[in-house]
Amino acid sequence: MKLKQISVFIENKTGRLAHVARLLGDAGVNLIALSLADSSDFGILRLIVNDPEKARTTLRDNQVTCSITDVLAVEVPDRPGGMAELMELMDAQAVNIEYMYAFAEKNTGRAALIMRFNDTDRALTLLQKAGVNIFSAIAIA
Repeated sequence: MKLKQISVFIENKTGRLAHVARLLGDAGVNLIALSLADSSDFGILRLIVNDPEKARTTLRDNQVTCSITDVLAVEVPDRPGGMAELMELMDAQAVNIEYMYAFAEKNTGRAALIMRFNDTDRALTLLQKAGVNIFSAIAIA
């Protein structure tokens, strides 16, 4: 199942991350997983939240630029080579991974990668056929 990820574009200035976190907190949006990538002038905060639409509306209503993207939360075997096997599966089918970040699934403690693909539907089909566990929004919220 695909997850909705919020990508927030923020200036690389003191207080901007706190501002976004406060807006979402005050709106009752719970952060489940996140990644922050920055450059000298701006950052991209990628969030998995319990209510993506509420997060997007809250941020936009407060003049914060954001978008929603489809991603997959893919379980990773917790052993040496587990991630390599997953990457080789994607490589063998020429599915490009644009970016990824990790989190621990709170109900079971299993490790997972949030992954953005060049073709999310194709990646989902491939992973399902290979028997790879894909976390649903309900499982991680």
